[in-house]
Amino acid sequence: MTTPAQRLKTALEAPGLHLMPCCFDALSARLIEQAGFRVSLMSGFAVSATRLGMPDTGLISFAEMLDQLRNVCQAAPGLLVIGDGDTGYGNAMNVQRTVRDYARAGAAAVLIEDQVSPKRCGHTKGKQVVGRAEARMKIRAAVDAARSGADDILILARTDARATHGFDAALERCQDFVEEGADIIFMEAPHDAAEMAAFCAGIDRPAMANMVRGGQTPMLPPRELEALGFKLAAYPLTLMSAAIDAMRAALAAVADGREGQVAQADFEALKSLVGFPDYYEREQAYRAAE
Repeated sequence: MTTPAQRLKTALEAPGLHLMPCCFDALSARLIEQAGFRVSLMSGFAVSATRLGMPDTGLISFAEMLDQLRNVCQAAPGLLVIGDGDTGYGNAMNVQRTVRDYARAGAAAVLIEDQVSPKRCGHTKGKQVVGRAEARMKIRAAVDAARSGADDILILARTDARATHGFDAALERCQDFVEEGADIIFMEAPHDAAEMAAFCAGIDRPAMANMVRGGQTPMLPPRELEALGFKLAAYPLTLMSAAIDAMRAALAAVADGREGQVAQADFEALKSLVGFPDYYEREQAYRAAE
């Protein structure tokens, strides 16, 4: 039986761009899977917002993220999930624990970045990165952990150095990560299509684009991202932002006595989504004889 990591590697070797609406809980992961998407990234920004109601500034813990990842992977077993591992939650040894535990939770890949802890969302102010040598060693530790045990997982290496050191320095870090054996490379927040193209051309690994509406990277259509050389396109806030707008509209309707006019899932469809029919069927197998 192939592992999630093996399935993701095969998917990345095939032609084409994979669109990744990002999940933040079990229900969003199941919706993504049912919509036919093969890959998703569990967004740290979205998990911090929905689980804690707090900003993505390093406030959410390793244990909370791991717990959320387990729920996501169990709810959508056919979905190839990339877990946001932030900075690895500490030094190189913490990185290795993060990699191994994310693999055991069911992730196909884990994202490890080079920000100073506590980290910040990649499209917000105040970011800092560790030194280039330390960043390289953390990715080396991640790759060693991924390759040394029975728990199979791919490593997605991210740099935020574009914001602090410029594009060329960020690309050099990406090339370091390739040399260390990272499977997927992610340069956060290139400023324009020319930088995005140069990033893809400058690395010999599958590249990920991060599509944040209102962020620092231009929102390009999928066909352009694929032409530039990207293999993965993440949409980290699309589902959460859409849900927020829908909930605000529903709350306003309820407040005005218009609940009956709120667009919402049919009750039978909702029960089916969360698994009532399967539950009832399995329940019958354990009914005691009268």
